[in-house]
Amino acid sequence: MNHKSGKYKVKDLGLASQGNLLIEWAESRMPVLTALRAKYAKTKPFKGYRIAGCLHVTKETAVLVRTFIEAGAEVSWSGCNPLSTNDAVAAALAKDGTSIFAWHGMNTKEFYWCIEETLKFHPHLTLDDGADLIFTIHNKHPEFAQKFVIGGTEETTTGVHRLRAMAGAGALKYPVIAVNDAETKWDFDNVYGTGQSTLDGVLRATSVLLAGKNIVVAGFGHCGKGVAMRAKGLGANVIVTEVKPTAALKATLEGYRVMPMDQAAKVGDVFITATGVKDVIIDRHFKVMKNGAIVCNTGHYDCEVNLVHLAKFTKRKREIRMNNEEYTLKNGRRIYVLAQGRLVNLAAAEGHPSEVMDMSFANQFMSQLRLVELHRKGVRLENGVHDIPSAQDQEIANVKLSTQGIRIDKLTPEQEAYMEDFSAGT
Repeated sequence: MNHKSGKYKVKDLGLASQGNLLIEWAESRMPVLTALRAKYAKTKPFKGYRIAGCLHVTKETAVLVRTFIEAGAEVSWSGCNPLSTNDAVAAALAKDGTSIFAWHGMNTKEFYWCIEETLKFHPHLTLDDGADLIFTIHNKHPEFAQKFVIGGTEETTTGVHRLRAMAGAGALKYPVIAVNDAETKWDFDNVYGTGQSTLDGVLRATSVLLAGKNIVVAGFGHCGKGVAMRAKGLGANVIVTEVKPTAALKATLEGYRVMPMDQAAKVGDVFITATGVKDVIIDRHFKVMKNGAIVCNTGHYDCEVNLVHLAKFTKRKREIRMNNEEYTLKNGRRIYVLAQGRLVNLAAAEGHPSEVMDMSFANQFMSQLRLVELHRKGVRLENGVHDIPSAQDQEIANVKLSTQGIRIDKLTPEQEAYMEDFSAGT
């Protein structure tokens, strides 16, 4: 691997030209973020600020990184999942002089080494997907929160849950903006991005026909909804498992069959976990699965499918095709696990389409900018997890609509007055 004075560590710099082509393609599909780049490249509001990022190194992420740099920031980056880095994209960023530490297939020790490397330049801002960067600061470098860090942002549901728990315990040492909870992220990236990219990963790793299959989706949050929607559109018979009554009821009214995993395990052909909780599929489920069942995960961490349990009654394991491992059980049945139980949409495919990441990463940029602008005014948000302003959500959605040539109505002054007039009745 190439390593230049601690500046970067990537798989192969020779992949840079290929990576640049991927990044250029993403840029052509991300008009909101590129508009922000054009606007703030002139004023460079991030000049003098250092950003440490820990987020999937995809072509879309590269567009975000380059936007920060064009806006004046110093950036150091690592991947937030051992299997989600696109090595060509990482090479392109490194070749341009970006401080980046990421490659596909790293082990756990290497993963955290990369995070540590991004922290060596003492960041003012953190940008997370899963909160591993924030946790590293709090667990290993708590003094950074006092001396350098003015705030951070968090991209995904799992990370926000971790940070809210941390804040609830009084342990969060600086403010973090929950980008994941923005309407222009949560309702688009999580639903349409996860839905399409997850099935893309399943198809690339298996090439199976999904029409007519029983596809079990564990979890009916935003991500699970998207997966179920797209699976249904491809002709699958969708089964949903849930622990939350209201979510299960919504799935039922959407026309999906709802049942416990103990029951679904017996009839499913393809299993996709999307819960953010560990041990969703465990030994008793594997034991009753059909011969040839396919199992994968689209939650952030690889804890939802318990592969330790599966290994206990496996007599042989082999990679039968890329991102597809065949487990032959002692009773002769075979179960296929995709992407080692990690994010199948990023490990076996390319992650979410650029068009939805455009809004998610516009929220990241604007949220980081908000922290900087407040800091310049001598203002710091309270330690805790903060929502983005509603006005930011609407502004990003409006820009997205305009880039698609879509116009919408506006309330008249009379309508606005009516909405605020509580005395109006029948």
